Amino acid sequence: MENSNETASRGKYLFAAFLAPFIWGFMSIPVRWIRDYPAEDILYFRIITALLVLWIYILLFRRKTMTADIHKFWLLPRTGKLRQICLTLLASGLIFGNWFTYIYAVNHISIQSAALAYLTCPLITAAGAYIILREQLTLWQKIALFIAFGSVCLLANGSLNDVLWAATIATCYAFYLIVQRVSTGFDKLHQLVVQLSICALFVIPKLIYNHHAIPAEPLFWGTIFLIASLFTIIPLFLSMYALIGISSTTTGVLLYINPLIAFTLAVAYFQEPVSPIKYVAYGIILLAIILFNIKNIKETFSGSRAQAKG
Repeated sequence: MENSNETASRGKYLFAAFLAPFIWGFMSIPVRWIRDYPAEDILYFRIITALLVLWIYILLFRRKTMTADIHKFWLLPRTGKLRQICLTLLASGLIFGNWFTYIYAVNHISIQSAALAYLTCPLITAAGAYIILREQLTLWQKIALFIAFGSVCLLANGSLNDVLWAATIATCYAFYLIVQRVSTGFDKLHQLVVQLSICALFVIPKLIYNHHAIPAEPLFWGTIFLIASLFTIIPLFLSMYALIGISSTTTGVLLYINPLIAFTLAVAYFQEPVSPIKYVAYGIILLAIILFNIKNIKETFSGSRAQAKG
């Protein structure tokens, strides 16, 4: 009974890790709605809006837990405080860099370059987690990553510019996941609001001295609110929550769901031209996802069946 409860709990974290990139996969749609605005403006107002929404929610519903986390931080020894501050600053810089490069790539490079980024990201995450966090991989998981690497090589065999942008986006988010895995002991929602607050320290001076007029169109602000809430706060919290119960490598590999959806949108919705080799490459990626998570999938379903019988 204990094992089935543990499996069900793991299934909860796996579902959170799946849902985050699933939501992100559709983000290119609202970003394209406001493509005529500078990428930095979209980023700045996204951060400010997400921050305001989060602070309102925390002040209304989570003041006690926030106070408890602040008290816990002050009780840490000096080295513990310094470590947490450094991890938070690093995470803030990485997520800021990831957002800016993603928005710029979607609006000024190509949807497919953004999709390629999230194909590369799991490989960088797996390598970083293996080297830095000493996370272990099964033989089948290593085979799945090798298959995925081959697919990425097929897709990267095009524009060097796309590849460089993809690598930058991917590296920022891969190391963000690794930092979040290391940063433990505090509520993930509170960590997110602190990270966004730090990002805002860079954003607010830029907004004050921004030479662009503040947008007045309802479409812009409606889209920014949608991006800030549905495509920022929710998936970021889900990915951070997932890291409580599963490895950063598994969370990273599930990011492959994002580019699969983005690729489908690029072909079916945005009508971007796609070579036949890309269909093969994305099919291989789907196979790699299933292969990497086959053990987790089996355990989750067997645990669910055991609970149902119980």
